Amino acid sequence: MTEVYNAKRAAPRGQAKAERVARYGAMRFEEYAAQWKAGQRDLGPASVVHLESLLNIHLLPLLGSRRMNTFDHKVVEGFLQTMERNGTGLAAQANAFDKLKAILLDANRLGLFDDNPVAGIKPPQYDPKRVVIPSPAQLQQIRTAGDDSFLLVADLMSGCGMRNGEAFAVNLNNIVADDVYRITEQVNRTTCQYERLKHRKVGEYRDVPLPARVRETIKWYADKHGTVDGYLLRHPGDPSRTFPHYHIANQWQRIKKAGQADIPDGMVVYGLRHFFASNCLTHGIPITDVAEWMGHKTIEITFKIYRHLMPGSISKAAKTLNLDLAVQAEARR
Repeated sequence: MTEVYNAKRAAPRGQAKAERVARYGAMRFEEYAAQWKAGQRDLGPASVVHLESLLNIHLLPLLGSRRMNTFDHKVVEGFLQTMERNGTGLAAQANAFDKLKAILLDANRLGLFDDNPVAGIKPPQYDPKRVVIPSPAQLQQIRTAGDDSFLLVADLMSGCGMRNGEAFAVNLNNIVADDVYRITEQVNRTTCQYERLKHRKVGEYRDVPLPARVRETIKWYADKHGTVDGYLLRHPGDPSRTFPHYHIANQWQRIKKAGQADIPDGMVVYGLRHFFASNCLTHGIPITDVAEWMGHKTIEITFKIYRHLMPGSISKAAKTLNLDLAVQAEARR
């Protein structure tokens, strides 16, 4: 009787799974990916554009027509090997694999596979180049090499750790204390609108240190150029529009080409933000605080990028720990 009861109880569940497998298993990857993408409601506009680019350039051309129930680890390995043969960059390989993995894991939860097709697959090993950071003397030259907006952005990125788009949305009303600035939004590169912060929900914010020099630069710029609803940076040709990303990028290229500042080889504009992290870590500020101020999704990202800025930390710890141990050893004598 127990066996009969269990069989009857399991029948509807087994039937539901069989129906799911029949429905989604025969579906082509292109159609399944489209339905999966529609469910990614937490993505911002820029992230949606990035996802669509990965799908259209890397995933769909190679896997779009494949039926979902034919995926296994060999198919996934073949996809990675094809990208390698095509000379696809490691960063793009890693991003494409992450999206494929997310889609296949979603299908695996529906019961489409007997074995997880991405289990045991080694992802592409993307190791970003070491960041290039200007020295304090180089930063002083760089920040004054462009126009007033360039100086303001340089100070916000190097002094407060803002991303480019966050600096473009600087607002007088966000100075919540003499030494605290509240980052609440950014200018989205794709939509050219003020939008939520990266890795944050609507309404979430980050409070970051506001050095006196940066506060003075903000007030100087506001006094000289005025504001629009508290915003300092607006479109040079139309104050009703947000500040364009290309304005700083174009200046950066002109500054580098003119050789009017001592810029380290390989440095990009983002190196101004890296300076903030470097300045914090070399002055003993905990990496947990730095990760929060920079708005990284996880502290692992901060550690991976900036670990080399903490040379000798083990040796320093050994010497520090030895102080009390030496006292104890002396006491035993």
